[in-house]
Amino acid sequence: MLTKKRADRVLLYNIDWQQFENILIDLGQIRSARIAYDYGTLEIMSPLPEHEYFKENIGTAIQDIAEVLERDYESLGSTTWRKQAKMAGVEPDNCFYFQNEPKIRGKLDYDLNQDPPPDLALEIDLTSKSLNRFPIYARLGIPELWCYDEEQLNIYLLQADETYETSGSSLVFPDLPVQEIPDVINQYRLQGRRTIRQKIREWAMSHRL
Repeated sequence: MLTKKRADRVLLYNIDWQQFENILIDLGQIRSARIAYDYGTLEIMSPLPEHEYFKENIGTAIQDIAEVLERDYESLGSTTWRKQAKMAGVEPDNCFYFQNEPKIRGKLDYDLNQDPPPDLALEIDLTSKSLNRFPIYARLGIPELWCYDEEQLNIYLLQADETYETSGSSLVFPDLPVQEIPDVINQYRLQGRRTIRQKIREWAMSHRL
């Protein structure tokens, strides 16, 4: 059983939108820290190696599955998604376009006031983030969240009332038991990244209709 560790983090309160924008500029784009902003509260967190391991492996697994299933997609990593009207901002551990990929294909700049949000966001919760990200994602309109925590991958789907409910199936990969992805990763973890990717592809192919 994996145990939770505490990452370095700081919580700032009473941060208005312009201050939030200025902090993003000061932090820069090349950094390991992740941010979340919710109605004036800002969390800045530096992830641990274990967090980054599962972020990379699950994110890569999503891309490998898409390749096997011949699904068009776009992966935008920890892009900063924000919307001033909703007083919400977040940097997911990874995010993807699938259903809306044709609408953003080839774009290099994104604005949630005119562009659709990512179809899927990935959150690795090993470090027990202080700021609840579900309301943030909901106000940004992201329809599906995958949350990895304590060796479990849980799927949450956005409801009409801007809350998330647990789901047994994914909107992105409705025919796959995606909750099995961490099992594949952990089973072959000691054999290295290349073997994990190979086994994920084999797993996806075995479920291909």
